Amino acid sequence: MGHIVNPDKEYRLLQRRLDQKVTGAPDSPTFTKILKLLFTPEEAEVARRMPGRMTSLNALSHKLEIPENELNDKMTEMAKRGVVLDVEHNGQRYFGLPPVVIGLFEFTFMRARDDMPMAELSRLFEEYMYENDNFFRSVSAGKTQLFRALVREEALVEGDHTEILDWERASKIVTSASTIAVGLCQCHHSAMHLGTACDRPQETCLTLNHGAESMIRAGIARPITSAEGMRVLEQCKEAGLAQTGDNVQRKVTFICNCCGCCCHLMRGIKTFDLPNAIVTSNWIMQVDLSKCKGCGKCAEICPVQAITILEQTEGEKKRRWAVCEERLCLGCGVCHSACKFGGVTMRPRSKRVFTPETAFDQMISMAIERGKLANLLFDDPEKLSHRAMARVVGVLEKSSPVQAARAIEPLKSIFLNMMVIGAKKHSGEISDLLT
Repeated sequence: MGHIVNPDKEYRLLQRRLDQKVTGAPDSPTFTKILKLLFTPEEAEVARRMPGRMTSLNALSHKLEIPENELNDKMTEMAKRGVVLDVEHNGQRYFGLPPVVIGLFEFTFMRARDDMPMAELSRLFEEYMYENDNFFRSVSAGKTQLFRALVREEALVEGDHTEILDWERASKIVTSASTIAVGLCQCHHSAMHLGTACDRPQETCLTLNHGAESMIRAGIARPITSAEGMRVLEQCKEAGLAQTGDNVQRKVTFICNCCGCCCHLMRGIKTFDLPNAIVTSNWIMQVDLSKCKGCGKCAEICPVQAITILEQTEGEKKRRWAVCEERLCLGCGVCHSACKFGGVTMRPRSKRVFTPETAFDQMISMAIERGKLANLLFDDPEKLSHRAMARVVGVLEKSSPVQAARAIEPLKSIFLNMMVIGAKKHSGEISDLLT
C-alpha cells in the first residue's frame, strides 16, 4: 500500500464506516482523536475498506490487494491491539472491523497494557460518550439492544408459575459454555485511569464460547474453567454488581458484572434518561410492605436508581417504605440481595420480554429498527454496486410506507426471517458460530 497523502481523510472515512454499523459512531472531533490513537493512518485505510461482515483472510487479501502473508501479520497485530476482530473456524481465519460498542472500547480496556496511552484514551472516551447524548442515543436506538439484564436466580420465589429458562440463568450460561475467559471490566478500568473507580472487583468481564476463543487468541482475556467462572459470578454478586449479558438466547458471548457508578451504559441510562438501553429481565421488583422497613439499602444499591424511599408521618411515628419505578427497573434482583428483612421479591412481568434467538436475529432486527438495513445488506464500500444499492435501499427505508410497514409486527417477523436466511447464506461457514 502506498504512502497516505491525507491521513485526516482516512480517519474521517473510518468514522463514517463505523457510523454505518447498527450501533453507530456519531461524528465528533473527540472521536477523531480516539481513532488517531487506536489506528495509524495506514491501518485506518485498511479498516475502513473492510467489508462489514467477517471475511476470510484469503478473500480479504484479494480485496485489499495485499499479499496474504503480509496481511496476516498486519491483521494479527491489529487484533492483538483490539482494533479488528479475529475469529478462527474450521481452520480458516476471519477478520472484521468491530463497532465502537461492543468492540473498540471494550477491547481497549479489557486488560492492563503499556502499549497505549490509557489515561488519555479514558479521558477521550469519557468526553465522547458524555459531551452530548448523540453517542448513547445511537447505541440504544430502537427496541432491540445489545445487552439484557439477567435476574438473580436466588431472588425468584420458589413455586412461581413463571419458568426461568436456561438462557435466562447466568449460572447455566457459564457452566454450559464451550470456552470461558475473563478480562478486566472495561468501564471500571477506564474509570480507574480517571480516578473515579469504585472499590468493587475489577477482573469481572466474562466472555464465552467463540467470543472467548477470539479474546484469548488476541491476548485480551485469559482462559478460565467453569468453576472459576462461577466463582467470578458469585464474587460479583457478593459485591452488589448486576449481571447483564448478550441479548440472545443461543451462543451467548459475554456476561458483564456492572455497578451503577462505573458502567458506562448504566450511567448513560441515568444521564440521558434512556431506560430501554438495557433490555429488562422477565421479572420486576416487588415490595412486601409488611416486611419493608424503609432502610434504603435497596435504593442505595440499585444501579439505575429505580427505587426511592417514601416517608409518611402517622401520629408521632414515621413510616418509610421502598417504591420501585417500573419504567426504570431492570429486573436484575440486586435489591433482593441487599434487603435483610425479606421485603423484596421478584415477580414475573405481565408480558414476557422479547429476546432474539441468535446473533443474526439480533443484528438484523436492530438494523431494521435503526433504518440501517441497507448498510447491513450492502456492506462493501469498495464495490460500486453495493454503494448504489445501499443508497437506493436507504432512501426506501426512510420512506413513510416502509416505516409504516416496519411498525406491523407480523410483517416485520416475516421480513426478519427472510433477512436471516439471506444473511446466513452470505456469511458462509462462519454463520455456524452465530446461529
